[in-house]
Amino acid sequence: MLSIAAPLSLFVTLGYSVVAKRLPAFQWVTLLTCSLVLSLVMLHFHFPAALLLGPMVIGVVMSLSGATIRINNRFFIASQAIIGCMIAQNLSSSILVSLAANWPIVLFVLCSTLLASGLSGWLLVRFSDLPGSTGAWGSSPGGAAAMVAMSEEFGADVRLVAFMQYLRVLFVAGSAALIVRLALGSEAQEIVQELAWFPPLDWNFAATITLAVIAGWLGRRLRIPSGTMLLPMLVGAVLHAGDVFVIQLPEWLLAMAYAFIGWSVGLRFNRLVFMLALKTLPQIVISILSLMSLCALMALLLTKILGMDFLTAYLATSPGGLDTVAIIAAGSGVDMSFVMAMQTLRLFSILITGPAMARFISRRAPRKPKHSA
Repeated sequence: MLSIAAPLSLFVTLGYSVVAKRLPAFQWVTLLTCSLVLSLVMLHFHFPAALLLGPMVIGVVMSLSGATIRINNRFFIASQAIIGCMIAQNLSSSILVSLAANWPIVLFVLCSTLLASGLSGWLLVRFSDLPGSTGAWGSSPGGAAAMVAMSEEFGADVRLVAFMQYLRVLFVAGSAALIVRLALGSEAQEIVQELAWFPPLDWNFAATITLAVIAGWLGRRLRIPSGTMLLPMLVGAVLHAGDVFVIQLPEWLLAMAYAFIGWSVGLRFNRLVFMLALKTLPQIVISILSLMSLCALMALLLTKILGMDFLTAYLATSPGGLDTVAIIAAGSGVDMSFVMAMQTLRLFSILITGPAMARFISRRAPRKPKHSA
C-alpha cells in the first residue's frame, strides 16, 4: 500500500506547490486552455465523449495540483437539465414494451447490481478503515450527485463518498469511451463528421430551454434526488413523443454542458480528500474494478439473451453516473432508449434501497480491531 501512496503523495505535493499559489485568473485560463487543447486532440482521434473527458481529466489534474477554483453549482445544475433534455430526445414508448417483455432479465440485472454494490460496501468496511455508512454510499452505483447528497443525511463522510463516487465515474467514463472507440473503429470518424455545430434555430430551441429551466428548477425545488436531470428527462420525453414540440439542442450548447459537468466532477478531487483517501485507495480501486467487471459480465448475458450488441448492453449496465453514461451513449450510435431506461431504473432502485442498505452495512459489517494510540 505504501508503494502506491508514496509516489501519488509526492506527485500531489509537487503539483500543489506549482498551481496552488497562482492567482484564480491564471488557474481559469489554464483550465480553459488545457481543456480545449485536450478535447480537440481527443476529437481529432475520434475519441467518444471527448468534450466530457477532456475537461474532466484536466479538472482532476489541476485539482490534485492544488487549484482553488470551483465551478459554480448553478452551471452544474443547468448542465444536468440540458442533459436531461438530451436524454428525452432518445426515449420512446417502444422501450417500455421491450423492458416489459423482458422483465425477468431486467429484474435480474437490477437485483444483481444492487447486491454487488452492497457486497462491495460490506467488504470495504471489513477490509479498510472506512465507516460503514461511508462505504455503503460510496459504493452505490447510482447517480453520483444524488448519492453524495443523500449520504450526508445518513451520517456518512460526504468528502470520502464524493471521492469514491467520482473516482468510479472517472473509471467508468474512461473505460466506456475506450470500449466505444474500439467497437466503432472507423465508424467513430463518421459520427464526429456528422455533427453540425451551429445549426439554424427556431422556436423549438426556445421551448427546449424553457423546459430545461422550469423542469430543472422544479426538480430541485421538490428535492427529488437527481431531479434536476430526471424531471426534464421525463417531462421532455412525454412532450417530445407527443409531438408538442421537437427538442432542439445545438452541439455548441451540449459541448458547454459536457464541459461544465466534466469540470464539476474533476475539480471535486481536491487535495485534502485525496490525501485522506490514500490509505484506502487500493481497496477502493479494487472495489470499483470488481463492480465494473460484474456489470460487464451482465452485459454479456444481455447480448446472449436479448440479442443486442455488446456496446448497448455494456453502457446499459455500466455503473457510472447517469449524465456521464448519457453523454458517452449519445456519441456512440447505440440504442439510447434502452441504455437510458436501464440506467434510470437502476437509479430509482438505488434511491429506494440505498438508506436501508447503508444502515444494514453500518450495523452488521465487522470492524477491524483498532490499535491504541
